[in-house]
Amino acid sequence: MIELRNVSKWYGSFQVLTDCSTSIKKGEVVVICGPSGSGKSTLIKTINALEPFQQGEITVDGIRLHDPKTNLPKLRARVGMVFQHFSLFEALNVAENVALGMENPPPMKALAAKIKEVSEAYGLPLDPARMVGDLSAGERQRVEIIRCLLQDPKLLIMDEPTSVLTPQEVEILFRTL
Repeated sequence: MIELRNVSKWYGSFQVLTDCSTSIKKGEVVVICGPSGSGKSTLIKTINALEPFQQGEITVDGIRLHDPKTNLPKLRARVGMVFQHFSLFEALNVAENVALGMENPPPMKALAAKIKEVSEAYGLPLDPARMVGDLSAGERQRVEIIRCLLQDPKLLIMDEPTSVLTPQEVEILFRTL
């Protein structure tokens, strides 16, 4: 699913990734651990073509990222990304926020039904009509995750998905994964 060969990245003269190499097979759940500032988020963003890399090779589901601009639409169709920081609008409800993240959202009633169905199937129940401003941090994280899952990605990348969850929510998320 993912192949990294000797990937390196610099911010100016500071090298944040040095010869990173690994492969991840379909169906695997992989956790990247390290202290703050060790390059975890940079690596994740590099795999998702949100950050350029200066050296090495990255292949995601058969797509070589040596020229991300050419392959970006193919990559976006296969990879779902849940970021550490939320990108939700508090004045909108769950369904409206999910629709904003979709290229061609279905009618709102159908989308709300799909959100309810998928969120319950994954053990992360959400009420599509609730205002995001009224949700807890854990519920907001669920919105981000379900928004990605509705895109039916082949690969789901999550940047610090447990940082705002309660211990019970962490347990549910791990069971779901």
